[in-house]
Amino acid sequence: MRRARVPCSDGTQRRGGGGLGDAGSHRTVSVAVGICAAVEQVRWGAWDQTVAMVPRSYATAVQRAGALAVVLPPDDDAAESPDALLDRIDALILAGGADVDPHSYGARPHEETGDTWPERDRFELAMTHRALERDIPLLGICRGMQMLNVACGGTLVQHLPDSLGQSDHRHTPGTFGDHEVSLEPGSLAAQAAGADRLAVKSHHHQGAGEIGEDLVATGWAEPDRVVEAIELVQKRFALGVLWHPEEDVRDGVVGALVDAARQGAGRG
Repeated sequence: MRRARVPCSDGTQRRGGGGLGDAGSHRTVSVAVGICAAVEQVRWGAWDQTVAMVPRSYATAVQRAGALAVVLPPDDDAAESPDALLDRIDALILAGGADVDPHSYGARPHEETGDTWPERDRFELAMTHRALERDIPLLGICRGMQMLNVACGGTLVQHLPDSLGQSDHRHTPGTFGDHEVSLEPGSLAAQAAGADRLAVKSHHHQGAGEIGEDLVATGWAEPDRVVEAIELVQKRFALGVLWHPEEDVRDGVVGALVDAARQGAGRG
C-alpha cells in the first residue's frame, strides 16, 4: 500500500493509547482506517434516498488521531474477496447503526428488533473474519461490538429492557446517555481507554448474549453489569466496545486503534 507522509498538527489531549503506541508528536506516517458504512433511508432537502453513510464523528475521531478515514459501503463482491479492500487499509472500524439481522446468529426476530440490512451484515461479517485472520487491528463500536461477537459465533440479547427492567442505555431517541463502565485491569480495553473505570456515552437496546469463541468480556456497565467490552487477547488489537468513543474527544479508544495500525504499517 502506498502511503503519503504528512505531519500531524493535532494537539488534543486524550485518555488512553499509552503503552500501545506513541500518542505524541512523532506521527509522520499516515495510516488508513476503513469505517464500515451504515445503510439507511435518509431525507435531506428534496431528497429521500437509501444511502451508505457514517456520522461525521467517526471520521473526525480517526482524523484527530492522525490517520486517514476511508468510508467502506457494503459490497457483495468485496464480501466474497475481502482482501480487495483490506489490502488498502491499516485498520478497520465496525461502526454503529441498525440492528444486526437475528438470522446471522440463528435467532428469530424479537418484536423490538428494528429494520435490518442483510447486505451490510454479509459485508461486515466477511470483513471481520478476514481482518481477524490477517491480524489487522479492528475496533467494533456499539453495533460493531455486537457484530464482532456474532462473527466469533456469539449471540445477541435483542432487547435488553426485557431482562434489565429499564431502558437506561437508550432512554431518549437521538440522544446519547451517560453512564460509567468498569474495565478489567490490564485488559486491552483498559489500556485503550486509559483507565479501569470511566464515564461513557451510549445509545443501544441490544447487547452481547453468549460470548463468541476466544472472546473475553473485559468491560461492564455500572450498575447493571451489561457487557460493554469484549476482546480477542491473542490478536494485536481486536476490541469491541458498546459505548461510543468517537463522541467524546477525551476518549482514547479510537486513538489506540490508530496507534496499533501505525505499529503494523508496512508489515504486509
